Amino acid sequence: MIAYVTVGSNDIQRSKRFYTAFLPALGYTFSEGPEGLSFELPIAKGQVPQPDFYVKPPFNEGPATQGNGSMTAFEATSQDQVRALHAAAFAAGGSDEGAPGFRADYGPRFYVGYLRDPDGNKIALFSSNPNDPSRDD
Repeated sequence: MIAYVTVGSNDIQRSKRFYTAFLPALGYTFSEGPEGLSFELPIAKGQVPQPDFYVKPPFNEGPATQGNGSMTAFEATSQDQVRALHAAAFAAGGSDEGAPGFRADYGPRFYVGYLRDPDGNKIALFSSNPNDPSRDD
């Protein structure tokens, strides 16, 4: 099981604007400390813990760079939420890597939008809500 994901940042305040534009809407709590930004999902009794997400300056004090081929995906509750959060993250300093919509390579209900954070880390916002229309509807 994945316990947490960490991405590097060269500008914590810029990253804070970006990630707080959509992660709290997905249920993440937010805290900031001298080591960086922490986003955590509350754990209900009997629930399996979900991975935490951290944004920090690199430990080795070198510049933060994105991983080629790496991506962090966050699950939204609906297609509407994917569109809203993609727009909010874009407005908060992200860059578009693929507008929200269905992708031919994935199942008929997989609705996704892609972004890059201000440091170039790739982010996916997706929903597979069975109550939303599918690609085939």
